[in-house]
Amino acid sequence: MNVGEILKHYAAGKRNFQHIKLQEVELTNVTLTGADLSHADLRQTRLGKSDFSHTCLQAADLSEAILWGIDLSQADLYRAILREADLSGAKLVKTRLQEANLIRASLCGANLNGADLSRCLLIQADLRPSSNQRTDLGYVLLTGADLSYADLRAASLHHANLDGAKLCRANLGRTIQWGNLAADLTEASLQGADLSYANLDSAVLRKANLQGADLTGAILTNTELKGAIMPDGRVHE
Repeated sequence: MNVGEILKHYAAGKRNFQHIKLQEVELTNVTLTGADLSHADLRQTRLGKSDFSHTCLQAADLSEAILWGIDLSQADLYRAILREADLSGAKLVKTRLQEANLIRASLCGANLNGADLSRCLLIQADLRPSSNQRTDLGYVLLTGADLSYADLRAASLHHANLDGAKLCRANLGRTIQWGNLAADLTEASLQGADLSYANLDSAVLRKANLQGADLTGAILTNTELKGAIMPDGRVHE
């Protein structure tokens, strides 16, 4: 089935497109809201500026796909493969990304507010702000997620749950390109998180819960820790 046929069937009311193969095709500026694309092969597909909100993409392969500006709000991407995908400026509000593979994916300026990224792989992922938008990870569930070496400079992680997350050598320090701001982890939960050798220069961790966290070798220069619960359980004044 080609792109034209899919859009024709969708317009006629069809929503089941499971296991469909659409490698390296152009699907920009299209609407497939509520479609079922689970297990679809969408590798290297160009889906920029499209509306895929409420779409089911469970276990879909979107490796190296161009998804800039796509709307995936409340979409289901459980166990989806987004390895090296470009999600710059994407709308991922309340999106389910549990156990998704986002290794080396670009999420610059993406809105992930309320998304569920528990147990997902974000190794070497780029979550820096775009030229006009700070990456929003507020209230995101990142329990057990692997963010090793991820670039989180200036990302907003307020109230995020990062319990047991791996942030080894992650960069959460300040960036000149974004008004010298660092990551905001106000009231974030980081119980048992691995922050070894992470760059937390000037990061905001006010009232964050770091109980049991590993801060071995972490850069804590100018880090704001007022009211934070430290690894040993004491409250930082």
